[in-house]
Amino acid sequence: MRAESVETVRRILCVFPRYTSSFGTFEYAYPLTDGVQAFMPPQGLLLIAAYLPEGWPVRFIDENIRPATQEDFEWAEAVFVSGMHIQRQQMNDICRRAHAFDLAVAIGGPSVSSCPDYYPSFDYLHVGELGDATNDLIARLARDPSRPEQQVVLKTLDRLDMTSFPLPAYELAELKSYFLGSIQYSSGCPYQCEFCDIPGLYGRNPRLKSPQQITAELDKLLECGIRGSVYFVDDNFIGNRKAALDLLPHLAEWQKKTGFVLRFSCEATLNIAKRPEILAGMREAFFATIFCGIETPDPVALKAMHKDHNMMVPIMEAIKTLNNFGMEVVSGIILGLDTDKPETGAALLEFIDASQIPLLTINLLQALPNTPLWDRLKRENRLLEDEGRESNVDFRLPYEDVVKTWRACMGSAYQPAKLLERYEYQIRETYSNWIKRPRTPQQKSWANIKLGLIMLRNIFWKVGVLGDYKIEFWKFALRRIARGEIEFLISSILVAHHLINFARDASGGHTNASYYSLKLQEASVPAE
Repeated sequence: MRAESVETVRRILCVFPRYTSSFGTFEYAYPLTDGVQAFMPPQGLLLIAAYLPEGWPVRFIDENIRPATQEDFEWAEAVFVSGMHIQRQQMNDICRRAHAFDLAVAIGGPSVSSCPDYYPSFDYLHVGELGDATNDLIARLARDPSRPEQQVVLKTLDRLDMTSFPLPAYELAELKSYFLGSIQYSSGCPYQCEFCDIPGLYGRNPRLKSPQQITAELDKLLECGIRGSVYFVDDNFIGNRKAALDLLPHLAEWQKKTGFVLRFSCEATLNIAKRPEILAGMREAFFATIFCGIETPDPVALKAMHKDHNMMVPIMEAIKTLNNFGMEVVSGIILGLDTDKPETGAALLEFIDASQIPLLTINLLQALPNTPLWDRLKRENRLLEDEGRESNVDFRLPYEDVVKTWRACMGSAYQPAKLLERYEYQIRETYSNWIKRPRTPQQKSWANIKLGLIMLRNIFWKVGVLGDYKIEFWKFALRRIARGEIEFLISSILVAHHLINFARDASGGHTNASYYSLKLQEASVPAE
């Protein structure tokens, strides 16, 4: 559904800010692709764009692809911005540029909903999800699009039911320019991990779209040009296990109908390993990657952070179970926990070797507002406000030792030979368990073959000829070629190349050790 129609028509410019370089933006992979320039299309802004009253012209710009221009601002009557903490500096910069044209600027999304005080310059703060605050904002702009005399804070009290969400306006985005597609099925998570702000922001009782909405969104994503993979951005795909079971047959049927042209990925708690019926359904729907917040292999630390559900199945056993269902595990890891010891870094590297997980987002602990961790550290006087630090936490271990451990782990875990050896394991033990997909006209199409040839050419030239880990690359690549594993060669190297290069930046001190850090850095390619 849309917002109620109004007589007045307003031109709305939706601008998504650039990301500061981080583990999860994959920018080092883009030169190996056929024109990819950004990570994932933003769900929030595209949802708002679709919700605006019918007849309101909307222009969407992702500054990871191109900056908003003078002509864009001159066209607009108001500007909408959304993003996460890591984009804070860039969001404030968009506001500054829009104000140069005397435009009212509204900001929504997870960062402002958690920390409204980060954004003193914006005219409208939209705190919370789509709902009555959204309708209030639209009504105010319909009456008068000029800047209010003082900042207006609009808080959602009555959220729109997710079954009433419109299809996101994917047609406004250049979907072929994204590394992954994105889709949202649910909002919220039943668990209360100490460091996580999701329950505080979105609630513990997951809200859901219908399976029919999801398949309609997938149809639209395909129609608008998405290819490769689609990521379910839900905070926890199995937050409502019954609903996930109900959805999966619809996804499997959609995959059969469309020829398995997409791979699915999602985020879920590690206790999904206890639910073989869900994993079997995910395999049938061709879920190939699952992000699990393992956080630490230390059971004492897991108990301290209230993540006991990670211990329902031994961690190594859970990883093996997921691999057996054809799902590669991506893991979140946190350093700087109160339970960390001087030998924690070495134990983490042992865990990486034993688990054979290729991609681990190793991050320094950061206390976020609206979390039990924030409240506890505030009581203990251990919250710091030093924007020169990598974290706002006063660690139990010496700060420099914690940062040094992070850099050492990044440098060691992503050495080319070690990383490609882990991918070798995944090809042998995980990808071999993928559902057998029929050869379809889509897979055999010239467009698909051409795309593969372009990426192979780029990989061979930029990594195999110009790269500085050529020996390790060719050992890996020649085995794939000899076995006819071209799909595995392309998908593995796209990710591995980014990880290797980003880890070098990290171990050399050129990136933040926490993706939520107050230590603000320039966007990787600043908007002009």
